[in-house]
Formats: sequence, C-alpha cells, structure tokens
Amino acid sequence: MPASVLVTGGCGYIGSHVTRQLSESGLRPVIYDNLSTGFRDALIHDEELIEADLNDRDALDDAFRRHRFDTVLHFAAAIVAPESVSQPLKYYGTNTRNTLGLLELCVKYGVRRFIFSSTAAVYGYPEGGVASEESQLAPINPYGTSKLMSEWMLRDTAAAHNLNYVALRYFNVAGADPLARMGQRTPEATHLIKVACQAALGLRDHVCIYGTDYGTPDGTGVRDYIHIEDLAAAHVHALEYLEQGGASTAINVGYGRGSSVREVLAMVKAISGIDIKVVEASRRPGDPDSLVARADRIRQLTGWNPRYADLATIVADAWRWESKLAGL
Repeated sequence: MPASVLVTGGCGYIGSHVTRQLSESGLRPVIYDNLSTGFRDALIHDEELIEADLNDRDALDDAFRRHRFDTVLHFAAAIVAPESVSQPLKYYGTNTRNTLGLLELCVKYGVRRFIFSSTAAVYGYPEGGVASEESQLAPINPYGTSKLMSEWMLRDTAAAHNLNYVALRYFNVAGADPLARMGQRTPEATHLIKVACQAALGLRDHVCIYGTDYGTPDGTGVRDYIHIEDLAAAHVHALEYLEQGGASTAINVGYGRGSSVREVLAMVKAISGIDIKVVEASRRPGDPDSLVARADRIRQLTGWNPRYADLATIVADAWRWESKLAGL
C-alpha cells in the first residue's frame, strides 16, 4: 500500500467514509479540507487534518513538501448541479481551477497515483438513460462540465508524467455508515433520501418532486442510488488496482439499476412508518429523465463487489443516521 496519502475534502460526506475505510485498511491518510461543508469530527480515527483552502497555494505546497505524498484522492468540490447553472464560475473555479493547481503540485512532487471523484453528470442525457464508460461525454450543466474538464486535465497530465489515475464516475450516492458513526450532515443538503428522511422527522415541511412528466414509468426521475459504504469501498479497490500496476482509466460506480423519485419516497415511508407531505413542482434545469450506470468495468478491473445494493438497506441506514442526528 502507498506510503503517504492525501485526501482532499476528507471531512465531507463521501470523503469521510473513504478516509475511515482507508484508515481501517492500515493507512494513515492526511486530510486537507477547509471545513466549508465538512466536519472535523467526521475523522473518527483521529487522522491528521490540514484546515486550508485548495486555492491556498502556499498551504497546499507546504503539505506536499512536508509529507511527500505518493497518492492523492481528490474529493473537494462543489456538487449541486442546479446551483451550477446559476453560478457557473463558482464551479469552474472550485472544481476545475483547483484541480489544475492540485495536479501542478502532484507533478512537482512526483505523485504516482491519483483517484478522482468524478460524476455521472459527465454523460448528460445518455441514450436510453443508461451510461457506460463508452457513452458520449456530453454534460448538460456546468457541474458536469467542470468535472469533465478536470478528467481531461488528469488524462493529459498522466500521459505526460509518471502518474496513473482512476476517475470514478459516481451515480447517486445515498445512505450512511451502517453503524451510524457518520453520514450526510449538511443541513441544506439536496440529496433526495436525506431530504425525505428529514421530512419524516419533521425537520422539513415537505418534499418536492421536481418534474412528474418525465419519460419514465411513473413520470418521475429515475436514478441509480448507490450506498455510501459501497462507493467508499470502490475507492479502496481502485487504489489497490493502481498499486498493482493498473492502467489509468475512468470507471462508473453504480449498481446498474434505477429507482424513481416516487419509489424512493414510498421506501422512506415504509422504513420510517411516517407519511410525508409531497409537493409536485416543475422540473429543475439540468436534470435528465433517467441516469443509470452500466458498471461492469469496475468489477472486472478491481474486483469490487457491492455489499449494500438494495434500496431498502440504503434508506434504512440513512433513516438510522438522520434519527441519530435528530437526537432520537
């Protein structure tokens, strides 16, 4: 395993779960996070935290100089697709420009492995609502574009330098640690399952369904929801793949099947036992009808095998976590 690992955004929802799994595999990752959306106490194994912005070049350079990282896992980003439509420059700055600065230091200090937190949003509207790694890359919002530009920079940097990478294209991340040690904590989060659980707990008045006229069986958007624990494990497998000499690649991370908004809300009601108020609203800009992964490559290349691949488990773990946050 690598000698020194940097995790940017390691106090956030996804980054903290990956950090925990890395630590439990025997590594001692160093976390770099400005805590704008992350939480210091998400580092349950007391990993070293450098609290600074990615655009603070001096602080980032100092971290590389002191630790001599040979591996970087890069999560720090802005991630709300509808917001990116109204604030595109925020996304090109926070996502694309900051990735450029990070890659410059990776080259300067000879980093050999890079795992990038990408997104299924790079596909835009895939044919038939199913995206494989060979699908056309045609993002429909600045969020997806900012991530795709970062992938391109990573691809070209790897071609010119001794750096191998895996770009993991996430589908819809949900759920929480099954032991309820960590989960999604951002109060204003837009993740559907979290929002629905909060509504069931009385923390929100209602849940909006944004669009009921999509070309799907029940008219609501269909997404491939993946348990956060399975997603985190995919990063550990990707790192092992690179350690074993694997070639640079981009890989989908999903289950290969989707659930509609109405199906998710019905599952939250079944798990919580609480009927929540639902408000039907117009579509949001940049939302495709359906987005489901074709995810054979990750299994073939890395041996990743999901353990929590059903909607009931995802919702039950999310409900347990949200209930804990609410003091129940």
